[in-house]
Amino acid sequence: MNFLLQFSHLIDATSERIGRATIWLILIVVLISAGNAVSRFAFNLSSNAMLEIQWYMFSAIFLFCAAYVLKKNEHIRIDVIAGRLSERAQNWIDVFGILVFLLPMAIMIAWLSWPVFMNAWHSGEMSSNPGGLIRWPVRLLLPLGFALLILQAVSELIKRVAFLAGAGPNVLKKESGPSAEEELAAEIKKHQVAPEVADIVHMNHEMVEKQQGERK
Repeated sequence: MNFLLQFSHLIDATSERIGRATIWLILIVVLISAGNAVSRFAFNLSSNAMLEIQWYMFSAIFLFCAAYVLKKNEHIRIDVIAGRLSERAQNWIDVFGILVFLLPMAIMIAWLSWPVFMNAWHSGEMSSNPGGLIRWPVRLLLPLGFALLILQAVSELIKRVAFLAGAGPNVLKKESGPSAEEELAAEIKKHQVAPEVADIVHMNHEMVEKQQGERK
């Protein structure tokens, strides 16, 4: 169990680093989008490549942060019933969900998406839009993203089994501290880069909190 927990810690550290690095793509996407809008309306200039790079980055954010979100235990849960159960029961539910739903789904998508990437790589597939980008980099994001998710799912499984065996803490307890959105806004303000973007992130975070409060 100690070896498995060390392996889990290594996966967690990897997901943490990749997730925190990927978060900065949000700022880059916002700046590219703003620059695109200004050039289009002020100078009547537009670029399909600049539009598509935003889609590529959005895909990277979604796929590369999936493992990070799972590690942080911030993914969407329906806790109407499970939230009233004991900690052991909640962990057993997670073990079942990881083994029966999460891992098979992630493995299947990673397996099926690899030939799609290889085909784009060998054929040199290009965007059908004039001036668009080559497609293999965005095709590669899918198997890589789900490979990271598979590793993190294995880590979460190890931690839950460790808790059930009395060899580890209950990882279902929410971590205290600032959210990912608050961390991003703080970093932006600290480096004095586009403070208006930080305000937008704060506003989005407040809207999410308001929606969660209304649901409760």
